[in-house]
Amino acid sequence: MARDPRGTLSPLQQHVTQPLTYAAMRTALLPAHLFPLPAVLRAASTLGNKFGNARFNKKRVDQAIARLEIAFPEMTLEQRQDLVSKAYEHLAMLAVELAVTPRLLSEDAWTDYVQLGNLQSVMRPLLDGRPSLLLTGHCGNWEIIGYTMALLGFNMHAIYRPLDLRPADDWVRQTRSRRGLDLLDKFGVMRAMPELMARGEAVAFVADQNAGDRGLQVPYFGRLASSYKSIGLTALQYDANILIGQARRLPTTPGTDQSMRYRIEVIDQFSSDDWKDQPDPLFYITARYRRSIEQMIRNTPEQYLWMHRIWKSRPRHERLNKPFPESLKRKLADLPWITDDELARLIDRSDRDRAYMAEHNITHFK
Repeated sequence: MARDPRGTLSPLQQHVTQPLTYAAMRTALLPAHLFPLPAVLRAASTLGNKFGNARFNKKRVDQAIARLEIAFPEMTLEQRQDLVSKAYEHLAMLAVELAVTPRLLSEDAWTDYVQLGNLQSVMRPLLDGRPSLLLTGHCGNWEIIGYTMALLGFNMHAIYRPLDLRPADDWVRQTRSRRGLDLLDKFGVMRAMPELMARGEAVAFVADQNAGDRGLQVPYFGRLASSYKSIGLTALQYDANILIGQARRLPTTPGTDQSMRYRIEVIDQFSSDDWKDQPDPLFYITARYRRSIEQMIRNTPEQYLWMHRIWKSRPRHERLNKPFPESLKRKLADLPWITDDELARLIDRSDRDRAYMAEHNITHFK
């Protein structure tokens, strides 16, 4: 049996601390099950706004505002502050929705909460017998995509990080599996991947996290960002289709009970026909899926978790205070969608990051 990377629980944690914490969490979410959902979501939105504007949270808010300044330099400070507040409101409502999703999204009732949008355009790739990688970001409701696909009858497998709170992790696994969504532990997924790919099944990733110092550095909002190589390597090895989509929160209609409404939208889809003639297929795949995630966020920036440290890990040349590598410049120039002006801005941003890290003697950003 594989070792649990979360570590071994002490007897106190196993029998006292974790059960009590889980009980408190479930108790806090009871209103979502006892009261009308619109009222609960309005209350959650209000609490999220207050949390986002609380003095004790100012450091995180300031960091999120700084990230928005990089992503949307055309915004005023007031616009960025308002957007961060809305992101906290969205996060609070999302917490409620994740708790009630197993109850509300059933075979008979899911259409009351989810619109399929242009999802029909990807049905053929999902049915052609080839494996598929379904990618999204922490934008909108990332869980509802896999959940809906499972309800439509597709064999869905979603990669996730097991929760440190073990009773909550057990609850998440049990409730999702009842609707046909199989959760795969990210720490052991590579052992299961060959069999899933051989069966031509679909595996879902939330693919916008920082990938660490060993990740592949590709453009993301005009700045290099460490991105997972494993997605591209899996696509190359198993000739998998890649589909990028999001579940976008829709505005509510005043005076109705349609308080939780999402629309699934496909942002991009591509396959080996697109990357086979590229000079560096792995770099192309990684840069293209990152570009698609950026597009979904640009569509709904208030539904993105700007609290994440999306540019934490920096390229090796920045950490070592060396000039921008010619090899990386060529890879970027080979991307079909990169213009000369965009490339120049990427290099300038990297040079400024390198100089800042050298001046402050740091190797990572907050």
